[in-house]
Amino acid sequence: MNDGPSQGSPQGSPQGPSRAAASLGKDLIGLQDLSAGQILSILDTAEPFKEISERRIKKVPVLRGKTIVNLFMEPSTRTRISFEFAEKRLSADTVNISASGSSVQKGETLVDTARNLEAMRIDMVVIRHWASGAARFLAERIASNVINAGDGASEHPTQGLLDLLTLRDHLGNLEGKRICVVGDILHSRVARSNIWGLLKLGADVGVCAPRTLLPPGIESFGVEVFRRIEEAIEWADALNILRLQLERMQGGFVPSLREYNRIYGVTRARLEAAPRDVLILHPGPMNRGVEIDSDVADGPHSLILEQVTNGVAVRMAVLYLLAGGVPEGAEAAKKG
Repeated sequence: MNDGPSQGSPQGSPQGPSRAAASLGKDLIGLQDLSAGQILSILDTAEPFKEISERRIKKVPVLRGKTIVNLFMEPSTRTRISFEFAEKRLSADTVNISASGSSVQKGETLVDTARNLEAMRIDMVVIRHWASGAARFLAERIASNVINAGDGASEHPTQGLLDLLTLRDHLGNLEGKRICVVGDILHSRVARSNIWGLLKLGADVGVCAPRTLLPPGIESFGVEVFRRIEEAIEWADALNILRLQLERMQGGFVPSLREYNRIYGVTRARLEAAPRDVLILHPGPMNRGVEIDSDVADGPHSLILEQVTNGVAVRMAVLYLLAGGVPEGAEAAKKG
């Protein structure tokens, strides 16, 4: 799956990554596995698929006859619905399974669940799981394509890809652009996918969080660490703001939500003090008044709803490529 790191600068320069290395292999587990060329191929493939969602009839027959199982062992709204929209707009047959509605509740293992589904001749599994490494574990044990929709604190590759697409829409070539991830880095799979993807495309990446919410050795990722949100805002072209994942905390990570907002909250006053306009991203769900204020989330530089829109196109691109499509064929594919 990994073609190795691309040499030279990312998209936009003559020596940018080659689109020839577009194959994703069997699965999409994480952006750490992908080359810059593979990432750019996904983003390029997503572009023509954006238009499908603007049509009166939002459907093309690209995956007609394919059966895709959405296996969500953790709660999800945006990701699950976005994948289902992507699958249906490509005319795939979809089946949704949650932990509470599956035999996992009766003690069946994840692999046995997937193998029983394979016996019904499915083509792809989209998996969300609470355990880091679950997607890779499954991919190594079944023949169907596996797409990681978020596993523990490991990765959330399609979220990383849609964030990259949204940033590229506004900043163009990401080489040398300064993107800072702010918030609960320790528990965030989104942070990891963003960091890997941004670094591979040549961006300068920063992180800003209390020490208690930074993974040990985060500097080894090749990122710049900011202790004060004001410094991060002054440095960045864009902020990707993460919520506090209280469901993964046992207490003691922050004094209180009010105190976190006071020290690390992204507010209009802090943004207005910046030397440039700073773009705002957030993967959701948002905790307004904690990591982000409403007038920032709904403000003129917020790209949050664009992220949601781009998520469908990115997931359509991933499904299309894993099913054997090629980037050059996406324009024709959208015409049905």
